[in-house]
Amino acid sequence: MPVDQPTSYCDVVKGMDKDSVHRIYHDTAYGFPIEDDDELFERLILEINQAGLSWTTILHKQENFRKAYKKFSIRKVAAFSEKDFDRLMNDPGIIRNRLKIQAAIANAQTILQLQKQFGSFKKWIDHHHPKSKQEWVKIFKGTFRFTGGEIVNEFLMSTGYLPGAHVESCQVYHKILKTRPPFLKP
Repeated sequence: MPVDQPTSYCDVVKGMDKDSVHRIYHDTAYGFPIEDDDELFERLILEINQAGLSWTTILHKQENFRKAYKKFSIRKVAAFSEKDFDRLMNDPGIIRNRLKIQAAIANAQTILQLQKQFGSFKKWIDHHHPKSKQEWVKIFKGTFRFTGGEIVNEFLMSTGYLPGAHVESCQVYHKILKTRPPFLKP
């Protein structure tokens, strides 16, 4: 790796304006634990939609996604009809990929079942924690649609279940440690 090439997201945002989408995400969301199921669902769907695209594209479209997917209400998305699917396929504000849209709807339906069984999506994740990345990928691929290794890794790292979102010298890393993220718990 060349010396001047960034090695972490922390390096990428150095020098960026505090109002840039990357700086805001890095400083306020990336690696912080999420308690709310709808927010966890949002992160999963954003990670799925990032596949094959840049994270910049997703961050710029994040508000469009929230509107299109009814603030990522799991119950609402799970009840989406063919009409909703067509609406999403024709929405230029989001990623209009048939498989990703189908995955969002199917994954919302799956999460409803997990909520019935475990009490919440978060409790389902906590039930399986801790696992190695490879074990997590196997669990997610067996449970959800459109979840490969990179998607699962980024979802779990961005929600505090796997370490690595920030380098230890990053100021935000120390803020995250104060929240007692799951990756610290045995």
